[in-house]
Amino acid sequence: MDLRVAAYSIVIDDDRRMLLAHWNEGGASGWTLPGGGLEPGESPDAAARREAREETGYRVALDELLGIHSRVIPARRRLVAGSDLPLQALRIVYRAHVTGGELRNETDGTTDRAEWFPLSEVRRLKRVSLVNIGLRMAGLESFAR
Repeated sequence: MDLRVAAYSIVIDDDRRMLLAHWNEGGASGWTLPGGGLEPGESPDAAARREAREETGYRVALDELLGIHSRVIPARRRLVAGSDLPLQALRIVYRAHVTGGELRNETDGTTDRAEWFPLSEVRRLKRVSLVNIGLRMAGLESFAR
């Protein structure tokens, strides 16, 4: 089994808007939490901050660890061609807030844009399941339905 450890941020501003990144990889797409895989030797908190910066243009400070979610993806459902092993995705989710930077889209990555959405509109978006998982971890399950 392959293992991927990644760190993500739930960022909600004072206007009750949520910062999301648009994931686009292997023919699949959807809105997701800013974040991604840890680099060798990188701590989860450093990865969450780096990924938020890369995918959205914002510098963030982490407020608290919300939780860790584990998911096993069968080999036949993996997006990476040629892999015959299942993947365990271990996702570490933090609550964070913006401390600087400007909204911009990532180039040459697995996300192609970033946007703020009113929490009340998030449920209408085409989104990956991690958004709902993060909302539940943050105590905002009514927006995950």
